[in-house]
Amino acid sequence: MPDQETFENIYKDLSKESGRCRFAKGGMGWKPAGGSTWTLNSNEFQGATCHWSRAARGYECKIYLKLKNEIMQLDGFEQTDFDRLKDILKHSYNAVLENREHSLKGWNWGKAEFHKKELFFNVNNKPAFEIPFDEISNSNLAGKAEVAIEFADKSDLEANASGKKNKKVFAGVDQLMEMRFYIPGMPEKGDGDDEDNESKAGSEDEADDDGEGKKKKEARTAAEVFYDTLVTKADIGDVAGDSFAIFPSILFLTPRGRYDVDMYEASFRLRGKTYDYKIPYENVKKFFLLPKPGDMHHLLVLGLEPALQQGQTKYPFLVLQFQQDEELTCDLNISEADLENKFQNRLQMHYENSAHLVLSSIFKGVTGKKMTTPSKDFTSYNQQYGVKCSLKANEGNLFFLDKALLFVPKPAIYVSFDHVQFVTLSRLGGQVSASRTFDVTVKMSSGSEHQFNNINREEQASLENFFKARGVKIKNDLVEDTSLLRTALDDEMGDDDDMEVSRVDRGSADEDDESVDEDFEAESESDVAEEYDSNHESSGSGSEDEAGGANNDDDDDDDMEVDEESEEDQRPVKKKAKTTK
Repeated sequence: MPDQETFENIYKDLSKESGRCRFAKGGMGWKPAGGSTWTLNSNEFQGATCHWSRAARGYECKIYLKLKNEIMQLDGFEQTDFDRLKDILKHSYNAVLENREHSLKGWNWGKAEFHKKELFFNVNNKPAFEIPFDEISNSNLAGKAEVAIEFADKSDLEANASGKKNKKVFAGVDQLMEMRFYIPGMPEKGDGDDEDNESKAGSEDEADDDGEGKKKKEARTAAEVFYDTLVTKADIGDVAGDSFAIFPSILFLTPRGRYDVDMYEASFRLRGKTYDYKIPYENVKKFFLLPKPGDMHHLLVLGLEPALQQGQTKYPFLVLQFQQDEELTCDLNISEADLENKFQNRLQMHYENSAHLVLSSIFKGVTGKKMTTPSKDFTSYNQQYGVKCSLKANEGNLFFLDKALLFVPKPAIYVSFDHVQFVTLSRLGGQVSASRTFDVTVKMSSGSEHQFNNINREEQASLENFFKARGVKIKNDLVEDTSLLRTALDDEMGDDDDMEVSRVDRGSADEDDESVDEDFEAESESDVAEEYDSNHESSGSGSEDEAGGANNDDDDDDDMEVDEESEEDQRPVKKKAKTTK
């Protein structure tokens, strides 16, 4: 049997590049192409367990190092390499390589088991997949029986071949970012217990007795036990050292809710009722302190890169709101040496001021970023540093900075003037009718645009002066609309003048309808006489018609003698009867 074995094209810990892996009696080593060599001594293999299974690039050998409490993954083996690898591990390190089969049923229900470094999801007592704890960035209770697990975005990290592994690196462009577990019912006996370095949560049996559920109404659910165990195992939210400041129940507009803010040496933590986040200070790229229009609140805005992720939603900005008269007193739990060495005296031991000023001063000190305030070159007609507007269906405030525009709270949009092609001022919906508001459309150099709607018309002059001072090109459609409106009004006024002239030329047509017309003749020249005329003559011929006409005249005379007041109502009826005859 050879004293060493060499395998080509092996990927260590899901690295982006493959390398050469060699096993010998003195230990093992792995060297990527163009990289440094990673080694492991043979004495560190003591008590190690090795598993062989199918993987992404062929077959994988997963080695559980008991002494170092780490897991090493070697991927890219051929099926024919199993015997060679099994023999060299047994001969050199006295380690047994076990062949482990995964469940291929495709079921999405099973049983979750917590081990030292991984979370196993088993189906029919076979592992369907494993989740390393060091790949989990956050976990939240998404519901009463649902737990969400978020994975860190490690696309910008490099494979660590120095032997001190922190995070693994996914090689593909696409990456799984979130997974959710539905865990109904109450926990089984022993769930969350870690005496044997293994605990179980969840159950394939979803039945739950109603009576027993009422008795254990105040007990924790299986989902809560699963969540607490996962947080403990994966060290979610844990940071090195103690917090030097805690600010409870801070109102966040983005993401919406109240969070407790814990400040640590290298990061700060947001603790809410549902979500819990740990954000390194190095992720804070922008920092704004903005007075909200109305002189009632102040906004503290933190720009994050990478953005904070909550399920499918990403938040590139955190928006905190404080009342104008809210006071805050804070004593930092930090030594004078750390204050001088770690923060270069950017912090103070004691703060007593308005809440927005205290938080902004501390964030400025721990991040080392410049605090940006609104530009002094812009003030609205009511002496404010921002204007109210809406972005699509979202109402908010648009602030004018020295080098950019910032719309908050949701969705927070940062528009740098360096990437602006031109700005268009137009009426709402392009209407020519008079309006109290107008729109501002910002055309970007990339071809995209942002449209801010429903800005008060009185802000037009302030906006134009600000954009001109910043050298931003302006396309003012309001002037064209005003000229068109003036022309339309002039035409309308002209039509009114013509109507007045025509009314003058009408003469007596505009007089009262009941006035006497001197040219009216009482006698009609019509060939057909009115039936109520006593002297009328029938236009018909023949003795019968004449006799009929005489009889009708006599009837009319009788009617007029009996009831003269009903004469008007009876005449049309008699006329109709005569015409029918």
